[in-house]
Amino acid sequence: MIYGRVIGNMVSTVKHPTYQGRSVMIVQPMDEHNQDEGESFLAVDNAQAGVGDRVLVLSEGGGIRQILGIQNLPIRRLIIGIVDHIDVAD
Repeated sequence: MIYGRVIGNMVSTVKHPTYQGRSVMIVQPMDEHNQDEGESFLAVDNAQAGVGDRVLVLSEGGGIRQILGIQNLPIRRLIIGIVDHIDVAD
């Protein structure tokens, strides 16, 4: 599971049929203190996230196939939730 922030969306004129009707977002990974951590990546949106939303991203193929109910899926990362609040215990 990856915690991150949506920083943009990707638009393409030609895409794999599995991606038809699905938004692809650019996600910046963050740590528990909302600081950027690592390089941004692309993720298919399954939670209706928008730019600026903090999100949870699943990056495990078996889980993604179960959630979407599609076998032989060419999706590596899937946004599965929007984060409202985080409490960090020190």
